[in-house]
Amino acid sequence: MSDQDLIFALALQNVPKIGDITAKKLIKHCGSPEAIWNETHRNLLKIEGIGRMMISDLNHQIHFEAAEQELKFIKDNQVKCHYFLGENYPERLKHCIDGPILLFQSGNVNLNNRHIISVVGARKITTQGIANCEALVEKLAIYNPIIVSGFAYGTDITAQKAALKHNLQTIGCLAHGLNQIYPKVHKKYVAEIENHGGFFTDFWSTDNFDRNNFLKRNRIIAGVSEATIVIESAEKGGSLVTADIANSYNREVFAIPGRITDSQSEGCNNLIKLQRAHLLSKPEDVPYILNWRLEKEVKPIQKKLFVELSSEEKNLYNFLKDNGKEQLDLIALKCNMPTFRVASVLLNMELKGVVRPLPGKQFEII
Repeated sequence: MSDQDLIFALALQNVPKIGDITAKKLIKHCGSPEAIWNETHRNLLKIEGIGRMMISDLNHQIHFEAAEQELKFIKDNQVKCHYFLGENYPERLKHCIDGPILLFQSGNVNLNNRHIISVVGARKITTQGIANCEALVEKLAIYNPIIVSGFAYGTDITAQKAALKHNLQTIGCLAHGLNQIYPKVHKKYVAEIENHGGFFTDFWSTDNFDRNNFLKRNRIIAGVSEATIVIESAEKGGSLVTADIANSYNREVFAIPGRITDSQSEGCNNLIKLQRAHLLSKPEDVPYILNWRLEKEVKPIQKKLFVELSSEEKNLYNFLKDNGKEQLDLIALKCNMPTFRVASVLLNMELKGVVRPLPGKQFEII
């Protein structure tokens, strides 16, 4: 964007009565942020959700004065700005109705990697939670995913430190402007994260720190990723909000189960019970459900002629042989087996080199 275009986009973002959804409506109707100010009030009032108070607020000069100051901060600190209709705006976030019209970035984020997952959970993470989080990142490292989190205490920083340990790119989504870091004790990780990823935020340098910002920040954590993984959570918590947002975006959600007596597992157990998340029993469940494939897989020189199959495996093999590729749910229905059991049997068959997963949770015989 040119500086002039950015000024108008910043001014629009600064209007308190206009959120991201309404801002996108205005831009769609008028063609650009600048065109909004050139449109007649009569035409603006025809847009659904636009009222006289909102239009009146648009005309305050203070928004352009604030935009000029923020543009100076952006230039002085080499902040990268991503406009929601621009090429460099995170692709998955483009499909989120409430994604920010402007996203600010520091560091060296490279979103060309198609494997992007968010890892969230309790701030007061348990020893077992730390172990589960570290094991998850370690096992997934061969797929070279981008690890997204909120750079907060507990699960967030555990996941991001694990990403750095395994030389993975990691992105911290902040609940404040890029002129500060919260919590301050995490400042020591900033330089390394910016060298192996960076930070995203839609907050300005002038925004006051507010705990309510964390809830708004969570939509970016959920929006940039193909899946959100909840490591630990009490009955209520910000990570459950992130999971709900991810579900509203039709993204996959995973949760690690725990004992029913553990308060820090109550949120995860409820997500699984209410079928709002996949049960994550081992790290390998993530690439299996998401249908990740290694870039350089070792192909067998010769297909095995004889493979020992159980009765259940023979049943599924014969079905796929007769019907070709098919979706998991339909396989379970036609073969009169529970879906979770079919998924388990197909995984064993995949390991034996008999079937392979396809996008859309489909399977076919190799």
